[in-house]
Amino acid sequence: MTTKNDSFRKFRFPILLVAMIAVMVVASLVNAAVGGLGPLSLVVGLGTAAAGLFVYTRLSRWLEQRDSVRELAREKARPGLLRGTAIGAGAFVATMLLIGMFGGWDHFSGGSFWGFVASIGMMASAAVNEELLFRGVIFRFAQDRFGTWNALALSAVLFGGSHLLNSGATLWGAISIAIEAGIMLGVCYVFTRSLWLPIGFHFAWNLFESGVFGTTVSGASNTPDGLLNTALSGPAVLTGGSFGPEASLIAVLTCVVPAVFLFRKASRQGLVVPFRSKKTEATAGLEVQS
Repeated sequence: MTTKNDSFRKFRFPILLVAMIAVMVVASLVNAAVGGLGPLSLVVGLGTAAAGLFVYTRLSRWLEQRDSVRELAREKARPGLLRGTAIGAGAFVATMLLIGMFGGWDHFSGGSFWGFVASIGMMASAAVNEELLFRGVIFRFAQDRFGTWNALALSAVLFGGSHLLNSGATLWGAISIAIEAGIMLGVCYVFTRSLWLPIGFHFAWNLFESGVFGTTVSGASNTPDGLLNTALSGPAVLTGGSFGPEASLIAVLTCVVPAVFLFRKASRQGLVVPFRSKKTEATAGLEVQS
């Protein structure tokens, strides 16, 4: 006999997708409402990040009938977050140093410590809730159905496209986000089968971009001041223009190079899921039966 819960589980992907979009939108609105208020922004940001983790975990267990949500395993949280934070921070600092080496720095000035504190909360919320949606739901389900390559392409395009909603969005900015972040963060998940590494990378990249250097994040105009106010000058291909350093060709290369390295390691370890059409699955089933 089919129960009401069984009927819901048939639609586990759309239900989880809609739920996490709603969580991300609400979290974004709440964080924007208290943006720049220092300690309050920190508390609200961490709170909305925790709320996203709670909703994702509970819904995943119920809809997918899972005893544990392996991509959020507690034993992987600390090492995954620390490693991701180190890589993300290193990648953005390297991006800024290379932009400076090619003459893209204009000037620096002092910023705001409380703006930095506010950025911690806002970027934690954005990193957690965006990774839960784009890697935890979209990429994970797409990989199971269409294989790793197709899932990377789909999730990267959707991730980049979502940044067209930002106030200072540009088409090249969205494309660069799709290439550098969409692919890099997807590969982080492929390599670890965990969301903690991409969450750490995403958080540190955004925090250093906004909270440390004080540059524009993905064309958004509502981020708080950072420890520094960094003015860049020069061609947009070097500095990213009004979209921020993420639209710089240097940022794209800084993320693509380690992504290729990690993907090759994942491939050697058999972590890349091949595409299997329904015809292939049916043939495989017949072979098993025979």
